[in-house]
Amino acid sequence: MHEMSLAGGIVQLVEAAAQREQFQKVTLLRLEVGRLSGIELRALRFALDAVSPGTCLEGARFEFDEPPGTAWCLQCNCSVEITDRTDACPQCSGFRLQPTGGTDLRVIDMLVQD
Repeated sequence: MHEMSLAGGIVQLVEAAAQREQFQKVTLLRLEVGRLSGIELRALRFALDAVSPGTCLEGARFEFDEPPGTAWCLQCNCSVEITDRTDACPQCSGFRLQPTGGTDLRVIDMLVQD
């Protein structure tokens, strides 16, 4: 379950921001988890709940945005929306797709208290 490792990295990132920006607690953390990122949202939520006690994320609410996957078709030279990395191009049915979006995990914003 690589989501546990990802959750640990998120906690480290937020803890570093808390030290740098001098806040004590995060009440809301909003993350972007692209549909092509390979991350299971339920597992990530579980992992965040498991690793947040004793950190500035303890008791925080987690919200997730899930942008769709997009890709550039090398065959028909157009940008298309896909739901899986193994999808064919909806325009030409080709499989020469280069993912261009929906692959990231990133912190969008957080609501903090002093």
